[in-house]
Parts: sequence; structure tokens; C-alpha cells
Amino acid sequence: MGADVRAGPVRRAFDWLFRNRTTGAITVVQVPNLALTIFFVAAIVRRVADPAGSARAVITVIATAALLWWAVGEVGWGVNPFRRLLGAFIIVATVVGLAAR
Repeated sequence: MGADVRAGPVRRAFDWLFRNRTTGAITVVQVPNLALTIFFVAAIVRRVADPAGSARAVITVIATAALLWWAVGEVGWGVNPFRRLLGAFIIVATVVGLAAR
């Protein structure tokens, strides 16, 4: 899994960013875990059912909390820097979005 010293800077940067630190494989996406599954289900329910009032608020809170749960997990335990940066980006974007409301 060690970096190939003959590889160019682009290849080394790519490996650093996307290489899974445990398996050595390139990891961009993974099977959704529980938090991301809850987010997707809540987002789909909100879109398809289009509830109003407090039901919409509850579904939005569930979706947002699940997304933040996933993002915090990625920042803390992501398998590579890309996943950790993605989690950090989602946290910042979510907080900014909430503050803008």
C-alpha cells in the first residue's frame, strides 16, 4: 500500500485523497450506513408525501439529524481524506443552510 516513489505528483495526490487506509483500495462511495439510509428515506418521504406543518418539520429534523450524524462519522472515521473532507463539507453546508433560514 506504500506510495510509489516513481509515481508523479498527481498520482500521489490521487492516492492520498482516495486510497482506503485499511484496504488499500480506491474508495469514493460506499454502501449507505444506517444514518445515510435514514436520511434518504426521510428525504424521499418529504418529497413524495409532501406533508405540511408539523409533520414536515419532524421529517426535516429527522433528515437533517441523520445527515449530520453521517457527516460527523465521516469526519471522525472516514476511510480516506476524501470521505473526511466530504463529511466536513456536508456539516458546513448544513449549518450554513440552517443559519440562512
